[in-house]
Amino acid sequence: MDDNDIKLICLLQENARYTLKKLSEQIYLSSPAVAARIEKLQREGIITGYHADVNYEKLGYHIIAFINVEMSPKEKPGFIAFAKEDPNVLECNIVSGSYTMLIKAAFRTTSEMDRFISKVQRYGATETNIVFSTPIPHRGICLAREESENTN
Repeated sequence: MDDNDIKLICLLQENARYTLKKLSEQIYLSSPAVAARIEKLQREGIITGYHADVNYEKLGYHIIAFINVEMSPKEKPGFIAFAKEDPNVLECNIVSGSYTMLIKAAFRTTSEMDRFISKVQRYGATETNIVFSTPIPHRGICLAREESENTN
């Protein structure tokens, strides 16, 4: 990867709907060259998809929670299958520390969250943190920014 690939990744993380023309103007390459680079980054598995940021609250999901789950290793496969199928689960991570899994989930009501947690507790003990606000929303990693910060 060269500096142009890094700039391209940063721009696409900023807005995946930028046109090829806009991207080419930003990294000083032709549109076909930018398209070829994007295809290469996709083939290499560096760009894995394109997603829309959604305002969950406007869709009626007023509660976002992080739920830690402690479980035995033999429970993991069943739990992962459950988490993949449950529509409330936004993200599920296997983590180190006191807990085994960290789930990010969205709920319309506290009753819905309570029912979900009851299902999760079949796999192990839980600890739930409800999000009050998100001062820094999900963002990508801009390698160019990271490298410039490390040189200071």
